[in-house]
Amino acid sequence: MTPARDVMSSSYMNWAKTSSSAKFNLATSGLGNLKLRELDVSLGDLEITDGGYGYQPLLQAIATRYRVNTNSVVTAAGTTFANHLAMAALISPGDEVLFEHPAYEPMLALAHYLGAEVKRFSRTFEKIFRIVPEEIEPLITNRTRLIVLTNLHNPSGVLIDDSTIKKIGEIARRVGARVLVDEVYIETLFEESPRTAFHLGNEFVVTSSLTKAFGLSGLRCGWIFAEPELARRMWLLNDLFAATPVHAGERLSVVAMRQITNIAERSKELLDRNRGILNAFLDTRDDLEVVRPEFGTVMFPRLRHGTSDELCRVLREKYETSVAPGRFFEMPAHFRVGIAGQTDVLEAGLERLGKALEEINRG
Repeated sequence: MTPARDVMSSSYMNWAKTSSSAKFNLATSGLGNLKLRELDVSLGDLEITDGGYGYQPLLQAIATRYRVNTNSVVTAAGTTFANHLAMAALISPGDEVLFEHPAYEPMLALAHYLGAEVKRFSRTFEKIFRIVPEEIEPLITNRTRLIVLTNLHNPSGVLIDDSTIKKIGEIARRVGARVLVDEVYIETLFEESPRTAFHLGNEFVVTSSLTKAFGLSGLRCGWIFAEPELARRMWLLNDLFAATPVHAGERLSVVAMRQITNIAERSKELLDRNRGILNAFLDTRDDLEVVRPEFGTVMFPRLRHGTSDELCRVLREKYETSVAPGRFFEMPAHFRVGIAGQTDVLEAGLERLGKALEEINRG
């Protein structure tokens, strides 16, 4: 009997859409939206309709950038839907899935929605949110079909090194499992030839998009890398989900890919500046402890005392500021703060965060 679905939504996404907005919003994890006028684009670049499995110029642009074959690329509406399509193709109800803790809640909710039996392995603050492959190995069984990672880690922003990923791939290979790696934040390394775990072996399935690092969320340009046979299966499965993408978005994505170097320079300059501002703020706080990643768009501070719910309430109600509560990442003592917004908003928001921390410390 197929198990009943007990998860039909994402609590984090509902909060993000209905309760995260504020004058000083530090809850977002992606670059601010690029304006259309900032792209070198004309109406001649656009058409409304196309057909088939993937728009070839877009497939080719993605394949060239990441040094993969086009028959291993599946496009999807952003990383969120890429994750949905990949997981739906990889697991069946009752399959074992190993998931990192803390995790990005929409991905974890998706695994439950698909009827997976979810088992967890820890990425702890004390170990700088690193993965210890030897702690994954005892959890693997012959029923394990998938191991799920985020790299950079969401919510901490920590990078998984290639040697660790390779070890995880070896563990998965022993039982015929796959490793799904959401790489949307690894784009913030801004490498000329972007890295991807897909090159480490056929057991790896990778998702990403133009959203977080480049401020191109509105294009919904996401993708999956998978071995050709699996990629074909995903294209066919997508006929049940989305069938036909928005072709104007596909064509705008090709335009953006041609200009990605200039877009990346803008993003890197902003993130470098804002990371320095957040680090300077953290240097003044003895009531917070935090792993400080070198890359990414977020950090995940931990309160030395109490949980972040009261802090988040005071921030919103008295200081018009929002951060992402740690409860959405199963770590209520933490909160996630984003550095990808405008610099003046970050500076003002951090000033208010300091005042809110002083208030709850007195309370």
